[in-house]
Amino acid sequence: MAKLVQSPILEESFALIDHEFGAHSFTPAEYAVVRRVIHSTADFEFKDLVCFGEGALAAALQHLSQGGPIVVDVTMVRQGVVGLVERTFQNPLLTAVTVGTPPEAGRTRTEAGLLRCLEEYPEAMVVIGNAPTALLALCDRIDQGSARPALVIGAPVGFVAVEASKQRLAQTPVPQIRVEGRKGGSAVAAAMVNALLVLAWEQQP
Repeated sequence: MAKLVQSPILEESFALIDHEFGAHSFTPAEYAVVRRVIHSTADFEFKDLVCFGEGALAAALQHLSQGGPIVVDVTMVRQGVVGLVERTFQNPLLTAVTVGTPPEAGRTRTEAGLLRCLEEYPEAMVVIGNAPTALLALCDRIDQGSARPALVIGAPVGFVAVEASKQRLAQTPVPQIRVEGRKGGSAVAAAMVNALLVLAWEQQP
């Protein structure tokens, strides 16, 4: 498949990141994901924070290239990926926070919406860039056996329950990409998805 045309500014930014990145042990595909995160954040600390679970990239690329559904937690993540989704595999793209309106008693709107999305697509790629409550609810469903996501991107940002939700994800057996610690966010999560879409598109025969 032909290489996706990307903006000259993006390509120049990638070249600058390549120059500054330094020694690392990432595979070329892993590096492509981390580099896109750094491009979105201008924060080289992510080279030490992004963790790839065993088989995560292979699972992600297969799922995306087959047009598998993507569930994101918030609208900002959706806005960050919808353009590339439409240019590539046109995967179904669901946004939990909008599906969860009105919220259920005892749950945040995003958490409730994610659970509804999982009822329809238990094997979706799930992308969390904002809501640790949604990530914790997802881990509950994984432990119960009612959700089997193709990949989980765990990148909520902040202080309350953020690190706990990522630690919980790390204990699950599903393919996953995590951002350790308090950092993350919608831009980070979207960057990861976009990098995976580019990789999946360019590996096609």
